[in-house]
Amino acid sequence: MPMPSDEIAALIKAAIPDATVEMEALVDDNDHWLARVTSAEFAGKSRVQQHKMVFAALGERMGGELHALQLHTSVPN
Repeated sequence: MPMPSDEIAALIKAAIPDATVEMEALVDDNDHWLARVTSAEFAGKSRVQQHKMVFAALGERMGGELHALQLHTSVPN
């Protein structure tokens, strides 16, 4: 079953409380998403470490309920 964008954003924000999450549908199927995540917690971390933080927030849902997630992570200006 596909995962709605608001649920994805809520899981990310629960794990990274200061995160700003913008979701964009890549395909109109509720299953392929682009998430733009901005957080001060990403400061000093590599892009890979930032992405691991987001994937950890989603846990076992990745590859199951959530089929495809493209990530863009950044630190606030």
